[in-house]
Amino acid sequence: MDELSPRERELLKIRRDSEGKAAQLLKMEKLMQQTKDLMDRRQEPEKLHDHLVEDLEEKVRLGRRQRRNSLHHTQMLESQMKTVKGELEGTLDHLQELRDVLRRSQRKAEERKAAMEKLAAGLK
Repeated sequence: MDELSPRERELLKIRRDSEGKAAQLLKMEKLMQQTKDLMDRRQEPEKLHDHLVEDLEEKVRLGRRQRRNSLHHTQMLESQMKTVKGELEGTLDHLQELRDVLRRSQRKAEERKAAMEKLAAGLK
C-alpha cells in the first residue's frame, strides 16, 4: 500500500473513531431500551397493586355502607317490634278483661238458669 497522506490518515482516524462512537451509541441505546423495559415491568406490579388497593378500598366503603344500612334497618325493626309488643300486651290485657266479663256473664247465666229451674220446680 502506498503511504497515506497526513490528511488521509486523519480522515481514516476520524472514520474509525466515528464508527467506534456509533457502535458505542448503539450499545447505549440498547442499554437504555433494556432499562426502560425493566422499569416498565417493575411498574406493572405497582399498577396491579394500586388497582387491588382501589378495589379493596371500594369493598370497604361498600361494606361500611351496607353495615350502616343494616344497622338502620335493624333499629327500625326493633322499633316496630316494640310497637307490636306494646299492642300485643294491650290486646292481651283486653282479652283477659273480656274473659273475666264472659266468666261473670256465664256465672250469672248459670245462676239465673238454676233460679228458673227452682221456680219451674216450685210451680209444678
